[in-house]
Amino acid sequence: MTCSRELQGKMANDHAFDHASRRCVWVHGPVIVGAGPSGLAAAACLKDKGVPSVVLERSNCIASLWQFKTYDRLRLHLPKNFCELPMMPFPDEYPTYPSKQQFVEYLENYAKRFGIEPVYEQEVESAEYDESVGLWRVVSVGLKGEEVEYVCRWLVVATGENAEAVVPEIEGMERFGGEVVHTAEYKSGSEFRGKKVLVVGCGNSGMEVCLDLCNHNAHPSLVVRDSVHVLPREMLGRSTFGLSMWLLKWLHIRLVDRFLLIMSWLIFGSTASFGLDRPNVGPLELKSKTGKTPVLDVGTLAKIKSGHIKIHPSIQSVGNHSVQFVNGRAEIFDAIILATGYKSKTPSWLKEKTMFSEKDGMPRKPFPQGWKGNCGLYAVGFTKRGLFGSSMDAKHVAEDIEKLWKAEAKNLSMTIGRSFTLQPSSFPVFSCYDLKNTSFI
Repeated sequence: MTCSRELQGKMANDHAFDHASRRCVWVHGPVIVGAGPSGLAAAACLKDKGVPSVVLERSNCIASLWQFKTYDRLRLHLPKNFCELPMMPFPDEYPTYPSKQQFVEYLENYAKRFGIEPVYEQEVESAEYDESVGLWRVVSVGLKGEEVEYVCRWLVVATGENAEAVVPEIEGMERFGGEVVHTAEYKSGSEFRGKKVLVVGCGNSGMEVCLDLCNHNAHPSLVVRDSVHVLPREMLGRSTFGLSMWLLKWLHIRLVDRFLLIMSWLIFGSTASFGLDRPNVGPLELKSKTGKTPVLDVGTLAKIKSGHIKIHPSIQSVGNHSVQFVNGRAEIFDAIILATGYKSKTPSWLKEKTMFSEKDGMPRKPFPQGWKGNCGLYAVGFTKRGLFGSSMDAKHVAEDIEKLWKAEAKNLSMTIGRSFTLQPSSFPVFSCYDLKNTSFI
């Protein structure tokens, strides 16, 4: 079920009315919050099961994080067959590691294929379960401050782990005289040509930004605050991720980790020799326990070995253009790029304390149980396993809701009255302030 701008307008003209400046819409199916890959996957899987949904998106397009907050040279870090959404593979002509532009094109085609038309420019302000009627109230705010309250039986949170940039508190950062940007704002190293740039954060983004800076004749340094696993993107002619998944079918995770580390040593040598200490726990076991992803090298390590990228420990303080490190050294920089990742902001609008942790905005239950909560609440894309995890969640959610939907729809039809029959395409609009005595138009 899609909700286009035309349908919204029709509902507003035919059914809606203002009540304290808020229009109320009954959704015969789930409300999905977020039109990124996770939200699209959930909507497509639900539609395949015959369940309509409404997708709310705060931006003016699908996959806004990919379109607006990623750098130009970004490619998928895993092979395309591990990143495809349910029921639609990537085109054969796409390379093994699609570019940012190709991935966005794939998502747009995915939405068209399954007829997913999100309601754009709707920032969800709150979502709360109304126990008195057994329904969710989802309040969104448009660009002009207009409020709409969507009332539904099921709520799917698909805003993901990367909703908000993480900006660490570093002493003196406000005094820095040069440019300070998060990778959410970084586009290309061409903007920093000839400059000394300090990149804070040694995950996949930090490593790749450093490489991009090198390729545009900037002079990058990398802050490595913790130990990190760096693995080759491919080994033995196969993707490291694909090979790992295959080996895990036959071997214990620690044996697979040992194999990966031996192969990495044969290819790279000791990464500790140039400032990249490895954790004591193997890369796959660490990912399983903490969600911390190993870095898949795309050429950065060679630049570190050659000295084109310098390694520094944690920052102690920042001055006008100088940065003091915890080892006592200080250097002058023209710019600082924060590759410090993103976080979930779900607790800021979801008025529910059981499923999501207020500390990090992630499901309290560990993978793979974190997709389902209580009272018709679901989550897609909070697995710390990328697009592969989003697809798994979407399938589970659709299967679970499908079991309940027909029975719920029948019960709701009886509650409304014998004179009004709900069809999957129906969106009756009513006053949400007196549900027990609701009249339908």
